[in-house]
Amino acid sequence: MSRPARAGGARRVALGVGGAVVLLAALDAYVVVTVLIDIAEDVGIPVNRLERATPMVTGFLLGYVAAMPLLGQLSDRYGRRPLIHACLAAFALGSVLTALAAGEAMVVAGRAVQGVAGGALLPITMALIGDLWDERERPVALGAVGAAQELGSALGPLYGGMLVLVPATTVLGVELGGWHAIFWLNVPLAALAAVAVHFTVPGGPAARPGARGRVRVDGVGGALLALALALLVAGLYNPEPAASVLPPWGLPLIGAGVLAGAAFVWWEIRSPVRLLDLSTTRKGPLLATLAVSFLTGAALLVTMVFVQIAAQTLLELEAREAALVLGRFLVALVAGAVLGGLLARRAGDRAVSVAGMAVAAAGYGLMSRWPQDLAGARLEMDLTLAVAGLGLGLVVAPVSAAVLRVTPAAQHGVASAAVVVARMMGMLIGIAGVSAWGFYRFQSLTAHLDTPLPFGVDPAEHARRLARYLAEVDAALHTEYTEMFLVTAVLCAIGAAAALLMPRRAAP
Repeated sequence: MSRPARAGGARRVALGVGGAVVLLAALDAYVVVTVLIDIAEDVGIPVNRLERATPMVTGFLLGYVAAMPLLGQLSDRYGRRPLIHACLAAFALGSVLTALAAGEAMVVAGRAVQGVAGGALLPITMALIGDLWDERERPVALGAVGAAQELGSALGPLYGGMLVLVPATTVLGVELGGWHAIFWLNVPLAALAAVAVHFTVPGGPAARPGARGRVRVDGVGGALLALALALLVAGLYNPEPAASVLPPWGLPLIGAGVLAGAAFVWWEIRSPVRLLDLSTTRKGPLLATLAVSFLTGAALLVTMVFVQIAAQTLLELEAREAALVLGRFLVALVAGAVLGGLLARRAGDRAVSVAGMAVAAAGYGLMSRWPQDLAGARLEMDLTLAVAGLGLGLVVAPVSAAVLRVTPAAQHGVASAAVVVARMMGMLIGIAGVSAWGFYRFQSLTAHLDTPLPFGVDPAEHARRLARYLAEVDAALHTEYTEMFLVTAVLCAIGAAAALLMPRRAAP
């Protein structure tokens, strides 16, 4: 076999391994959606206080987004292989912390460690592609890694629904089954991935033509971005939503987060070393495209979290069965992603993105009109979930293609990472903001309710009171979920308007 053929085969193997580690991290970004209620119950969070469980989702996303640009730059300095090994080790550590957690604080800590490690794997893999592929072949390889990221979002909830069926098993006082199995399995998977990386990914820092001295890292930019996101999420998290949407510290922290974000932008404009250097791109189309990606991410995670919770609370389904309900949305999402890529070749990225966000807005508008008796409206539920999923799926390929078209070939890796960063930021801010409103509405709707006690009344009367109480709780949950879907419909409508500013057509 010739040397170029051997080199090409080695590159493809490295790409496959890189895609696998990206898929592993992406699966864990969404796997907790399926088991959120199960974890909450095990760590002592009641169903009517699910706002306390949101940091399990936002903690992972915060670490994922904050680590993504900075650790990608560190791999320029220390090499791809060492950074991937470090991230896989940290990912396994975070998984162990989560699996062993006996309280909500430890779950959040474990998920945050997983997020930091998982968030770094995507930009490092994209940078590896930049090392191994020339400009002409690079977009295809980047598309393969992007597909692994998207596949994780589609398969994550279903993957969690399968693993949660592992029977409860205790060894030396440690629970290995149920939702714990999801995180224990990550340990051998991370070890296998580390072995594969060792034998396929080149070691040492990447050699860059014309580079002198050590690669500089934008630590200030990374710290400002992480600080801005952390302040915004902390300001939106309200552990006592009965009185107001935001906690007493909400507005000051949100204001500080906005200031930190502005400081990040100011620094990135003036710093000689930048996290996301897109200075040579057309700003208007780029920002519009990233805005669409941001709003798509917000809608996506709100759906994944609250459709799953609605199925488990209103339909009283087990986690696996609830994941199958969400599966209607996920199957349509994947089908829409394929269809969007095909349609964009004929109609252009902008037209397909506008249409996709409009279809998604219509789907969420229909979801906001779900009847309270969801058990008797399963067909309507399935159809509206499919419409929303199809609409969001249509946007995936055009957004990625549009960003690549408005950036120079040398910036394709950074641009592709920016699309994912924008989407994950949308997930992070979207789930924090929409859930803050939803949990406040639930608490305000149930503030007058008192749990009926079996003392001093005959059993029949207690049963009637309990049934009436549970019916009112279900009505409040129904109102909460449908109003959140209505807010999501508005976000998608804004996304359709933003998509009008995207580049018109694909390049010949």
